[in-house]
Amino acid sequence: MTDASASPVSPAAAPSAPSSLYEQSSRTKKRNASEKRFRAYGLTAIAVGLMSLVVLLISILGNGLPSFKQTYIVMDVELRADVLDKNGNRDPADIAKVMTFGYTPLIKQAAQAMVQEMGSDIEGLTDKMIGDMISKEAAGQLRNYVMKNPDMIGTTQQFKFLANGRIDGYFKGRVTMESAALDGNVTPEQLMAADEMAAAGYMTTAINPGFLTAPDASDQRPEAAGLGVAILGSVYMMLVVLVLALPIGVAASIYLEEFAPKNWVTDVIEVNISNLAAVPSIVFGILGLAIFINFAHLPQSAPVVGGLVLTLMTLPTIIISTRASLKSVPPSIKDAALGVGASKMQTVFHHVLPLAMPGILTGAIIGLAQALGETAPLLLIGMVAFVREYPGMPPEGLFDPSTALPVQVYNWTQRSDPAFFERASGAIIVLLVMLVLMNLVAIILRRRFERRW
Repeated sequence: MTDASASPVSPAAAPSAPSSLYEQSSRTKKRNASEKRFRAYGLTAIAVGLMSLVVLLISILGNGLPSFKQTYIVMDVELRADVLDKNGNRDPADIAKVMTFGYTPLIKQAAQAMVQEMGSDIEGLTDKMIGDMISKEAAGQLRNYVMKNPDMIGTTQQFKFLANGRIDGYFKGRVTMESAALDGNVTPEQLMAADEMAAAGYMTTAINPGFLTAPDASDQRPEAAGLGVAILGSVYMMLVVLVLALPIGVAASIYLEEFAPKNWVTDVIEVNISNLAAVPSIVFGILGLAIFINFAHLPQSAPVVGGLVLTLMTLPTIIISTRASLKSVPPSIKDAALGVGASKMQTVFHHVLPLAMPGILTGAIIGLAQALGETAPLLLIGMVAFVREYPGMPPEGLFDPSTALPVQVYNWTQRSDPAFFERASGAIIVLLVMLVLMNLVAIILRRRFERRW
């Protein structure tokens, strides 16, 4: 019997292997290169996203921050008794008979006197141009002052009036001498007079608190438009959503996750909840219009109707996030509680719910933040209407006409005056600040209630 000799393996057939542990094979190099490319793709995507966010924020801040400042004209106005109180008895009823347009001549006379005092000699500047440099809101402001202080009639008082929107835009860089020559609402002579007034101290640019507190204004008075009614309406709607959506959503989630039997009925409910979360918001607006306004006859443009519509839209989000939080609680905690004699109700409310509370609160606040920025459903229920009166205190104020921040942004972008576009960007800043604050509250609550196991 002869021994079989094994044929030697040729070097060409042997697998390629590094001659040292410190030398990478071709497959390792290929794998490492693929990983580096994937990291580069990820970093590129993040960089593009951050750049887009930065460009968006710069655009919004650049256009919106000037709306928080306003140009004012400081002048002395003589409250002539022969115009404001002809009977001389200081009776509020008689003073109230003088309408807003009755105060306009007093303001124009004061403006003309101010220009004469400065010694301005601008060629082509007429008395009408001087009066038009002041906002049409000034007459209403002066009348409100006289109604509150009738004893001041017959004296000369100093007032701080809003400048016309074009004059305000000139000091903010939105209006130039070249554009004024082509604009029918302002003239170069008025801009030159504004420069002289600013140099003499009669015209100044300062912080405008009225942007956050004043109501909306007409197309003729963009400089007087504010967010007061819109902010109050949004707060009222969020109160309605919070009171209705949070308890209903959490209760429904607890029942579906912990108590409901697993059958085809609950499967249908779960599928429909998931589908409702993906329904376009305008569909909820149509539903709210049909049910709450046409059927229930609730008032249009009321915060209670907006809150009910947003509640329907927010419920699926809260239910889904709450169920996810309940599922994240380890089953061993439930088993341990049941093992020591706790009932199903005690297990859920004493052990499972406290541990799921951070996720529940986070989901609820994110749902509220989503509802705060919705516009389409509110347009369908009439909240796009022009509203100047503030809603009253709850609960009556929930049924008063109002508007909301996103609707106000939409409304202002539809107007032709550039000052409204500036204010729309400012309203977006206010809306973003509110959303950031709500998300900060969600983070704080999550860390406050978070428990580790």
